[in-house]
Amino acid sequence: MSTISAYRSPEFWRLAERAILSAGKKALKSANEHLHVEAGKGFGDKDSILTIGGFAMQASTARMQNGEGGGNGPGRGTAVITRPRAKTKKPSLYRVLILNDDYTPMEFVVHVLERFFQKDREAATRIMLHVHNHGVGECGVYTFEVAETKVTQVMDFARQHQHPLQCVMEKK
Repeated sequence: MSTISAYRSPEFWRLAERAILSAGKKALKSANEHLHVEAGKGFGDKDSILTIGGFAMQASTARMQNGEGGGNGPGRGTAVITRPRAKTKKPSLYRVLILNDDYTPMEFVVHVLERFFQKDREAATRIMLHVHNHGVGECGVYTFEVAETKVTQVMDFARQHQHPLQCVMEKK
């Protein structure tokens, strides 16, 4: 946490005071970085919040003006600038599919499912039969990078064993 002098720039404090007064009483829920700023007199309402350039500023002047909390005398206030946390969204998921062909042996497809998708013999056989009967079967659902890697591994393995097995991925 770092402290900035109240005498930084008169223009900054005028703009900050105007913005805090117009901000009203909003609530700030997230903060991962704090920057403590001491403000000049008449700095704003108690617990008002200001957001400037990705930072939220909160002024608590009422108790400081009453002499509580170790203030710097009448008319002095405190503002806290915090940077809101960036919300992380969940990654998109992709389905890895095996396509049916007339040349790849069923046993090879079962082997691929066991080796690259960690399926047991029974689950691999069930998926293989679904591919055989319906033309396509889902091997698993993964993030983009994992799905891409699995598709590449299966395709390379099939080519090494001279089978035309096709493996693709699609967004879920």
